[in-house]
Amino acid sequence: MSKLTNLADDALIALDNLTDRAASLVNPSIRLGVTGLSRAGKTVFISSLVHNLLNGGRLPLFEPSRSGRISRVRLEPQPDDAVPRFQYEDHVRALVGERLWPDSTRAISQLRITLDYESASGWGRLWSAGRLAIDIVDYPGEWLLDLPLLGQDFRAFSASTITLAHTGVRRQLSTEWLGAAALLDPRAAADETTARRLAEAFTLYLRACKSDERSLSTLPPGRFLMPGDLEGSPALTFAPLPNLPAGAAPKGSLWAMMERRYEAYKTHVVKPFFREHFARLDRQIVLIDALQAVNRGAEAVHDLERALGDVMACFRPGSGGFLGSLLSRRIDRVVVAATKADHLHHESHPHLEALTRRLVDRAIKRIGLSGAGVEVMAIASVRATREATVKQEGTSLPVIVGTPMAGETIDGETFDGNRKTAIFPGDLPEDPETLFQAVESHSQEPLAPTLNFVRFRPPEMGAPGGEMKLSIPHIRLDRALQYLIGDRLA
Repeated sequence: MSKLTNLADDALIALDNLTDRAASLVNPSIRLGVTGLSRAGKTVFISSLVHNLLNGGRLPLFEPSRSGRISRVRLEPQPDDAVPRFQYEDHVRALVGERLWPDSTRAISQLRITLDYESASGWGRLWSAGRLAIDIVDYPGEWLLDLPLLGQDFRAFSASTITLAHTGVRRQLSTEWLGAAALLDPRAAADETTARRLAEAFTLYLRACKSDERSLSTLPPGRFLMPGDLEGSPALTFAPLPNLPAGAAPKGSLWAMMERRYEAYKTHVVKPFFREHFARLDRQIVLIDALQAVNRGAEAVHDLERALGDVMACFRPGSGGFLGSLLSRRIDRVVVAATKADHLHHESHPHLEALTRRLVDRAIKRIGLSGAGVEVMAIASVRATREATVKQEGTSLPVIVGTPMAGETIDGETFDGNRKTAIFPGDLPEDPETLFQAVESHSQEPLAPTLNFVRFRPPEMGAPGGEMKLSIPHIRLDRALQYLIGDRLA
């Protein structure tokens, strides 16, 4: 990522890393980034992970827990006072008390959880008991997808965004924005009303791409979809311009205005996130909703692959020498996890994992990086269903049982959010290559016609008397934990 920053940025990043490393010598810590593409369940993942650690949840694949080496787990004040705290207690209350999925991540937040443990080696146990603070940094996937903008000027950004807008369903969704842009002369005098009108049309296009009906993933600039306190600012009032002529933007032109605001967006939005948060991460998990993409068809899958390529290009897998690790922290382990594995029978979980692996491999190959340090898995941060078997015409059929969300429809029946039902979820292709053949051919047919995807409410987790059960049920959360932090608890 060095080409995306200048010497001043690099100096600040090095200073931050030196400060972090010095603090870690006294209080060992690891910074774990958690992000994901739209509706992949970042908030649910963090809430379940923390709850299972705090309450001794079932984590058989997390070796320090399985072997009984963890003696104490506790939440502690986070080290970054200027970063909002991840509201763990509120999210668990929504999951358990109200059986509602927490709201999506809209900004960055952080939580520190500290583990006291006994070393796995006899030599280590001769010294003092081990302690590791895990600083969980939660941030929207849209912010991560903004990082490649640091390597693009306004001309390149305009060209790539407009080219993408002319493909597939985006062509229809971008009609209003591209139509308005085509009528403008970029060399004409700058006009605030024109800039605002074009930025609003561009934002509506991005929102349409992100909608449940489309589920597209490549959507920079991300703050256009979650502006926060920047709403209405010049840094968020710009749009790509088509057919830019050769040469520099004329002074005082619409083109010069858009170019200046695009650079302001990078300076005031993207660079601070990279320097203050992303560049300080040690490990990273990226959550994706591959099932939703498959449900939406070939274009959504292809767009997810494109977004994963942009995501993977942001990471610097691998480790350097001692001095290099002090000055330039590297994310040396990355997990890409397909969520909502509980929406499939366990027999299909290997197929979901194979699909995700194929997505990641294709994305990595496209950007020319190595896949070292990247693990792929299928998980469910909160298991909302259980498995069962039903007899149908003398044949045993594997089903999942859960409570569909209010408004979900199955075979013409609309559910109220209270009644349970059993459904046959269908199956993903055993060989993901058959699915990608359909993607490459731009097939309009369903990629997995037998897949029956239904949104479920969180499970009932309250025990008699209103007390909560010991831990939140999950699928392979322990496997993710083992890969991400298991080595730091050895």
